[in-house]
Amino acid sequence: MSPNTPRVTVVIPAYNEDEQIVPILDRLFESVRLPCEVLVIVDSGTDTTIPVVEEYAQKEDRIRCLVNTYGPGPANAIRFGIDAARAPVAVVTMADGCDDARQIDELARLVERGVAVAAASRYMAGGQQVGGPVLKGTLSKAAGRSLRILAHVGTRDATNSFKAYSTEFVRQVGIDSRDGFEIGIELTAKAKRLGLPVAEIPTIWLDRQAGVSNFKVAKWIPSYLRWYKFAFGPRMSPEQIRAQAGPPGPASETERPGPASGADTSGADTSGGAPGPIIEGK
Repeated sequence: MSPNTPRVTVVIPAYNEDEQIVPILDRLFESVRLPCEVLVIVDSGTDTTIPVVEEYAQKEDRIRCLVNTYGPGPANAIRFGIDAARAPVAVVTMADGCDDARQIDELARLVERGVAVAAASRYMAGGQQVGGPVLKGTLSKAAGRSLRILAHVGTRDATNSFKAYSTEFVRQVGIDSRDGFEIGIELTAKAKRLGLPVAEIPTIWLDRQAGVSNFKVAKWIPSYLRWYKFAFGPRMSPEQIRAQAGPPGPASETERPGPASGADTSGADTSGGAPGPIIEGK
């Protein structure tokens, strides 16, 4: 790793957050001590998050705002961000302030120690969910606990988006999600089927205090169920996983993380990485 390569890339999908993102960024940069880059991913050049992040970047050169070209929605934004990551570890966290930024370093260090996925868990001892829709919380807790007990996935909170990933692992298996925030359960299930370690730490999740959640329970349930079922089964190779759960099609040249109008993309990784691999919610 070169001296200029960050140890962790923080990926923040965002959707018209405007000034509401500023205190979240303040807490993040106060909390993260590892050498990092922060990528705020938006869906279009007209997103109100862009000018706010560009202004923030005048005082903090570790942050960039990228316009996602993979298609609209949270899953595509997260895929885009992980593909653009320069660090060997990518941490996905939300723009709504629900996640505890102080835990980014701890999650990243777990991946550096050898786990493929490090999860911030609301449902293990010491974890807690404060607020949020009752139905979403009930379904999430039931899915997490049953996957832990029955499929032995290594975490009680497979559905939480606040996770750290080995970017090598992600590029090996790809990301097939195209809808909501189901990437967390997808990559947890894939790590389990590969026989790779998954670890967790307790977290306290606080419902967003400003703005409106973009989490769509009814619309995204089928996508979550797909990966819930995928977690059960024998060990597979990366090639078998890609063949069985492959994306709808290969990424085109427009589906590569590179410069896009309306946001600062200087220094972005334009190599494209592997196919697969905003703005709030889990």
